[in-house]
Amino acid sequence: MTKLVASDLDGTLLLNGAQSLPEELFPLIKKLKELGILFVAASGRQYANMKRLFEPVADEMAFISENGGLAVQNEKVLYQDSFPPALVKELVEAIYDRKGAEFTCSTKDESFDEIKEPCMKVAVYERGGIQEESIRYWRERFGDKCTVVTSGFAWVDFVPFETNKARGLKEYQKRFGIKPEECVVFGDEYNDIAMLESVPYSFAMAHAKPGVKRAAAYQTERVELILEKLIRAGGNIEEVLRECIQKKA
Repeated sequence: MTKLVASDLDGTLLLNGAQSLPEELFPLIKKLKELGILFVAASGRQYANMKRLFEPVADEMAFISENGGLAVQNEKVLYQDSFPPALVKELVEAIYDRKGAEFTCSTKDESFDEIKEPCMKVAVYERGGIQEESIRYWRERFGDKCTVVTSGFAWVDFVPFETNKARGLKEYQKRFGIKPEECVVFGDEYNDIAMLESVPYSFAMAHAKPGVKRAAAYQTERVELILEKLIRAGGNIEEVLRECIQKKA
């Protein structure tokens, strides 16, 4: 039976550039909790931003933010990763030197342009959108020093090698005695791949890139559709799969 559901935000719960969550999601999270299923939002976004998005149910769920750099439940920090200050300085200087690029540096509570606290993630924004040439440039420049991964249309994230959403998922599994086969996860981008590959019941969004779809076991158009079916099935994901999902070839 399912004990944990984790979902990405941008491109997964937030579709077509939406900046607010669908209202029908909040009662679903409450119903999952009533069934003993923990809902975890897993995103490259900052924790403070995520908490505002989920304000109606923030105390009834958990968070993995900064692409796995920070895990928080009810204001209790499970862990927090950070970059060496020298690498942060090198990353920021490289972004300043690249025409049309801007950066944010993420700490626990906010994203600061001036770095004053341990930095969990550096993100570069390119106004014209991230092109293949941009991805190659940043991976060639910093791929030997940290993980370089796309996050949405216009962002590239730099995170410590050991940091990914799967790590956050494992922390919750360990804390609550949850097995991988008792988890259901959703994602659409390359920064979701480690999480999708870490459990047997993983769903890529139908619009996801081919590499992301290969990492997942199943596909769906909307997360809410699966959550509704999972609730009706009392947490039995196998019943949901028998009802409506064809396992990918």
